[in-house]
Amino acid sequence: MFILIFLLFLLNTSVLMVRAIHPWCFWKQNGDKDGDLKTGCAFLPRTVQEPVEKEYFRNILDIQTPTENYKFALALAFTLDEVNRNPDLLPNKSLIFNYCMSVSQLYSLSQNLGQDSGFFPNYWCKEDIACRVVLTGKKMYLQVVRSTWYFMLLPGSYVIQLTYGPFHPILSDQEKFPYLYQMAPKDTSLALAMVSIILHFSWNWVGLVISDNDQDTQFLSDLRRELEKNTICFAFVNMIPISMQLYMSRAEVYYNQIMTSSTKVVIIYGDSDSTLAVSFRMWESRGVQRIWVITSQWDVTTSKRDFMLDSSRMTLAFAHHHGEISGFKNFVQTMNPLKYTDEYLARLEWMNFNCEVSTSNCKTLKNYSLNASMEWLVVQTFEMAFNGGLYDIYNAVYALAHALHEMVLQQADTQLMDNGKEPVSSCWKVLNSFLKKTQFTNPVRDRVNMNQKEEHQEEYDVFQIWNSPHGIRFKVKIGKYSPYFPHGQQLHVSEDMIEWATGNRQMPPSVCSADCGPGFRKFWQEGMAVCCFKCSPCPENEISNETNVDQCVKCPEDQFANTEQNQCIPKAVIFLSYEDPLGMALALMALCFSAFTALVLGVFLKHHDTPIVKANNRKLSYILLISLFFCFLCPLLFIGHPNSATCMLQQITFGVVFTVAVSTVLAKTVTVILAFKVTAPGRRMRYFLFSGAPNYIIAICTLIQVIICSVWLGTSPPSVSIDATSEHGNIIIVCTKGSVTAFYCVLGYLACLAQMSFTVAFLSRNLPNTFNEAKFLTFSMLLFCCVWVTFLPVYHSTKGKVMVAVEIFSIVASSAGMLGCIFVPKCYKILLKPAKKTLFKVPE
Repeated sequence: MFILIFLLFLLNTSVLMVRAIHPWCFWKQNGDKDGDLKTGCAFLPRTVQEPVEKEYFRNILDIQTPTENYKFALALAFTLDEVNRNPDLLPNKSLIFNYCMSVSQLYSLSQNLGQDSGFFPNYWCKEDIACRVVLTGKKMYLQVVRSTWYFMLLPGSYVIQLTYGPFHPILSDQEKFPYLYQMAPKDTSLALAMVSIILHFSWNWVGLVISDNDQDTQFLSDLRRELEKNTICFAFVNMIPISMQLYMSRAEVYYNQIMTSSTKVVIIYGDSDSTLAVSFRMWESRGVQRIWVITSQWDVTTSKRDFMLDSSRMTLAFAHHHGEISGFKNFVQTMNPLKYTDEYLARLEWMNFNCEVSTSNCKTLKNYSLNASMEWLVVQTFEMAFNGGLYDIYNAVYALAHALHEMVLQQADTQLMDNGKEPVSSCWKVLNSFLKKTQFTNPVRDRVNMNQKEEHQEEYDVFQIWNSPHGIRFKVKIGKYSPYFPHGQQLHVSEDMIEWATGNRQMPPSVCSADCGPGFRKFWQEGMAVCCFKCSPCPENEISNETNVDQCVKCPEDQFANTEQNQCIPKAVIFLSYEDPLGMALALMALCFSAFTALVLGVFLKHHDTPIVKANNRKLSYILLISLFFCFLCPLLFIGHPNSATCMLQQITFGVVFTVAVSTVLAKTVTVILAFKVTAPGRRMRYFLFSGAPNYIIAICTLIQVIICSVWLGTSPPSVSIDATSEHGNIIIVCTKGSVTAFYCVLGYLACLAQMSFTVAFLSRNLPNTFNEAKFLTFSMLLFCCVWVTFLPVYHSTKGKVMVAVEIFSIVASSAGMLGCIFVPKCYKILLKPAKKTLFKVPE
C-alpha cells in the first residue's frame, strides 16, 4: 500500500524535459527581429501536470506563425492532443508547446537561459528549466552543424534534439552528435525502389539532377550501381552547384541539356530549398515536359498551376511508407472552423489530399470530371495528407512520451526523485538513455526504433501527384515498394489508378534506342552506351521472337526461319517418292520399258526356231533380255523413302545387272566374230564356238563386278543421308554412296566392258551376213557410252531428288538404247518379214 501511494505521488511530480509550465506562462510574440524564422522552426515541447484542452492549442496556433512552418505547428498540436488523450501514456500529465523559435532565438537561449531575466526578452516564467528537448526542422541543419551551442544550454548539461525532415548523413555521426535523433528514416532502399519503378515501366534512359554535395553524390553512386545491374543508363547527370552565383552562370547550360536530351524521365534528388529547387521551378515555368521522379520533400515544389491528364508531364513521388493517420483534417478545422474551411485548406500551397486505391474516396474521385465544381471536390471528405516531416513530428512526440513514461516508472522504482525534482545534471542523461532504448508501435501500427545504429530496409509508397483545375492537389497512391517481398515481387503498381490518373495504361517510353522487334538483334558501335544500340536483321536461318535480343537463335536442323525471321518452321521432308510427279513419271517409264522387254522376250520365245532368233546365240539373247528387264526394274529401288536396305541394293543391283547386260553384249559380239571365223575353210575356231566359250565371258565379267561390290559393302557401304542444308526449307533424304571410290570403280568397270563391246562390235560391223547384228551392237554401245558420259557432269551439278532422277534416267535411257538398237529391228523382221531364211546353218 505504501509503495502504491508513493508511486501516485511520483506520477504527480514534475519530472519533465523542461520545468512544468502553467497556463499563465506565455510567449509574447512581438515579431522576429532578425527575420530568420524563414530558415527554420524549433519547438520546445513541455509537460504540465493538469489536463490541457484544445483551447490551449487554438490560442497557440492563433499567434502569428510563419506560413512555411505552419503545417508543422498544426501537426505538433494534433499529435500532442492525441498523446494527451491517451490514458496509457503519462497519466495525470499533459504535453504542450508554446512557441516556434528561430535560429537566433535558439542561440539566445544558450546565452541567457541561466540569467535571471529569462532566456527571451519576450518570454517570462518563474522557474528554471531542468530537462531540455528541442524539436527542429531540416532548415536548421547547416546552422546546427556550424555551431557548437546546439547542445549546450547550461554548464554541465545538454539539450536533446529531435529532428524532422529528410535524413541527413552528416547528423548521423553518433560520436559528434550523441544527443541528436533524426526521426526520418535513412533512404536505404530509395535507389532500389526507383530502379524498380523504372523497370516496371520498361524505361532504360533516364536523366538525373542532384545538388553538388556529398549526400547527393552518394545517392548518385547508389543509383548508378543499381542501374548498371539492370542495364539502365543515364542520359545525363546534372550536378547543380550550391552557390547561387555559380548556378546562375550555368543555368542555361543545364536547361539546354535537359531540353536536348531524348529521355522522357528525369529523377530529382536533393534539398528542396536549394539552387536545385530554383532550377526545377525554372524548368517548369519554361514548359519543360518530363516525367519527374521525386521524393516526398519535393511535393510543395511541383507546380499547382497546370491541370493536364497527360502522362508526358506527370510526377511520381516516393515517400516512406507509413500507416494512414486519420482525424488531422477534423482537428485542424476545430481549431478555427470559420478560417479552416474545406476550400481554404484545399488551396493551401502545402496541402495535399491522399487517395489510396482501396479506399472509397478514391473510387469517388474516379467520377471526377473537368467540369466538376470546387464544392463537389471539397465535400468528398478527403483526408489531409500526413506525410514527410509531419509524420516525423508525430513519431518524435510519441517517442518522447514513451521515453518520459518509462523514465517516470523507473524513477518511481529507484526513488531517484528528490521531493519531486530531479537534479539538473542527471535529467538529460537519464532521458537520453531512455530515448536510445525506446522502441514502440505507434497508433498506426508502425514500428519505431530510436536506436539509430540499427539500419532497416525502408518501404516506399509511390504517388502520382495530380492537380485539379481548381488548384487542389491530390496524391494518388499508385503503388508500393517493399524490400521484404521476394525478388521480382517487391513492387506492386495499380494499373487501374495509372489509367485513371493519366488516361492511359501505358506510360510513355523512355529509351535511348527504339526496340529491335522480332527478326532483329541489337548490336553496339564503339562509344555507344550499353542502352543505346542499333538493330540488325538476324543472319540466315536464325530467328528472334522477342524484342531487344542480343543474339539471334539458330533454327534446329529440321526447321528453317520464315521470311520475317521470327519463327522456325518445320522443314518439309523431300525425297523422290511415287507421289511426286517426277517420281511417278520415272516409275511409269521404267515399268513400261520393263513390260516392253518382257513382251520382246515373249516374242523371242514364241519364235525361237526362226533363223533370226537363232542367229548370234539365242541363249545370249534371252540372258540379255532378262538382264534388261531387271535393268528397267532397278530404278524402282531409287524411288520411295530411302532406308539402309534400299540404299545398298540400289548401287549393287545396278552394278551387277548392268554388268550382266554389257558383258552379254560383249559375248554376242564375240559370237559374231567366231561364227564367221568357223565358216571359213581351214579354220580351227569351230571348237570355241560350239563349246559355249563366249558364255564364260558373262560369268567372268559378272564375278569381277561382284567382287568389287563386295569390297564396297565391306568397307564403306551406301547409307541414308539427311541433307538439311542444300535446299532452303526442305530436308532432303538421299542415299550416299559411302565410298565414292568404290562407286566410280563400278562405273569405270562398266565403262571398260562397254568400250570393249563397242570396239569389237565396230570391228565386225562389215562382216557379210544377213543376220549380222554387229552394227546394232555398235550403236547400242555407242548410245550406252554417250548416256553415261553425259551422266557424270549432270549428276555432280544436281542435288537431292533431281540427282536421283538423273541417275534413274541414265539407267532407263542406256537400257532402252540397248533394247531398241538390238531387239527392235529383230522384232520387226520376226513379226513383219517372217519368210526370210539364212544361206547357211546358223550356230545355236
